[in-house]
Amino acid sequence: MLMVVIMLPFIFFALYEKDGQPAEKYLYHIVQSMFIRDKVRPYRTNNLYAEIQQKIKEQEELQLEQQHSKGKA
Repeated sequence: MLMVVIMLPFIFFALYEKDGQPAEKYLYHIVQSMFIRDKVRPYRTNNLYAEIQQKIKEQEELQLEQQHSKGKA
């Protein structure tokens, strides 16, 4: 009986596989996500649409300034 209990972890590591990953890698990822890595990850994207809108707005403001300066001259 003692031998069966001793061999169970080895059998588990030999046979267990989830999502194509062996048990060692799977447990490693669980430990990483629960204990080592930050719980909240900072997530920031480059919003290209907002950058394009900002450039268009700047161009429109520049055109308005140029029109006002021509009107005053």
